Amino acid sequence: MFTAALSLASSPVVAPVNRRLFGSFVEHLGRCVYDGLYEPGHPTADADGFRTDVIELVRELGVSTIRYPGGNFVSGYKWEDGVGPREERPRRRDLAWHSTETNQIGLDEFARWAKTVDAEVMLAVNLGTRGIAEALDLLEYANGHPGTELADRRIANGTTEPHAIRMWCLGNEMDGPWQVGHLDADAYGRLAARTAAAMRMADPALELVACGSSDSGMPTFGAWERTVLAHTYDYVGYISCHAYYEPYDGDYASFLASGLDVQRFVDSVVAAADEVRAERGGEKDIMLSFDEWNVWYHKDQLDEEAAIAAADTAGARDWPVAPRLLEDVYSVLDGVVVGSILIRLLANADRVTSASLAQLVNVIAPITTEPGGPAWRQTTFFPFAATSRLASGVVLRPDVTVATTPTSRYGDAPLVDAVATWDTEAGALAIFAVNRSLDSEAVVTIDLGDLDVTTVAETVLLADDDIHARNTLADPERVTTTGMPCTLQDGVLSFTLPAVSWAAVSAAG
Repeated sequence: MFTAALSLASSPVVAPVNRRLFGSFVEHLGRCVYDGLYEPGHPTADADGFRTDVIELVRELGVSTIRYPGGNFVSGYKWEDGVGPREERPRRRDLAWHSTETNQIGLDEFARWAKTVDAEVMLAVNLGTRGIAEALDLLEYANGHPGTELADRRIANGTTEPHAIRMWCLGNEMDGPWQVGHLDADAYGRLAARTAAAMRMADPALELVACGSSDSGMPTFGAWERTVLAHTYDYVGYISCHAYYEPYDGDYASFLASGLDVQRFVDSVVAAADEVRAERGGEKDIMLSFDEWNVWYHKDQLDEEAAIAAADTAGARDWPVAPRLLEDVYSVLDGVVVGSILIRLLANADRVTSASLAQLVNVIAPITTEPGGPAWRQTTFFPFAATSRLASGVVLRPDVTVATTPTSRYGDAPLVDAVATWDTEAGALAIFAVNRSLDSEAVVTIDLGDLDVTTVAETVLLADDDIHARNTLADPERVTTTGMPCTLQDGVLSFTLPAVSWAAVSAAG
């Protein structure tokens, strides 16, 4: 057992809580869309073929923004294939995921679905195999008013009102050699700037996201951001960040400290963006869109893909529809790491103003479905849903006094990390904390300073004696959250965090 002493005050404030921090991501990949969101023959399917059991879980998750339709998929996508009468839509090969895309779901259907879960669509344009003209056409189709060809086509297809999509991604992971149409930083920056300038001529109020590095481990990381923003600074408001974490070779100590890498990532991209701003004499800060982040057991899947490719000497692999791809089954340990990353994203809410947990259903997702069967919550569902529900007002960073633990990847890591939000109007405080220790409880005390709260309203704890416990089809409720003992006396909040745990505490006046 060890102690962690935290202190809070109503100032300084990091930033208001931006609801876009609780975004997600839907890509035409594996069973995310087909057999995930959309399964017309399912007992719960609505009139449009969408699973209402999934809709209920997405609402509970509290997703605010959903990035669509990719992802690697978007770099080979023709948006026109996914609109109009379904019986006339073409089937296409998807080079990104070696699958067949039926195009039964496209922009109109997805945007209508997003409204049912009260989520904002964040739309990605294809700058891999397409360019400025196609981006402008998509913008006109999505947001145009009656009287132009593409807006009238949308109306004829059954969507009378514009989709009014405000946030647009200028391609996806264009620094990656795996990306169809991969470009170097200078070529991408020039294309993104020209595309962004044209889109803003059509609608100056658009919020545009330039592609940042697809991973902080890329050899061009940092230089990519500086080059791309040197071209796009005048036109974009965001640069994207993508980060996935997994326990390499069973190194759970480093895995639990993944938040330190998130912080390093944020600091590095902010430094690059601010350098460009200074060089250009600019006044605006470029914000970060962490529009892909999660736990992803990528190494295991890459090894499996390499084995399949090696066996496929004749190149005879088929192109399946909605295959089971990247369907990680998450443990308590994974859920705790997801909660800890959310803490770091909130703690940087002054510059990270958009984020998307990748992805939403089946594919490295907090929600899993079985065709014709149930949908259930993965362990990663719980910290996301609780944080989305409880965080409000403004973000506060507590001072934390706690011991550190050595990690092989990130150096010494504080054993406890935490962040808080304070809603003055509601008189509501929320504290989110993680215990990174693999074997010791943390006795946590929090001096609330001038925050006027007197009652603990709710506690949420994700922990288990078996940190590898998972929710599965056979046992979909093996892991859930519980409450925990918590006292508030004389302005000091006290509770004990088990080893490898994440918790939220809300208090009110």
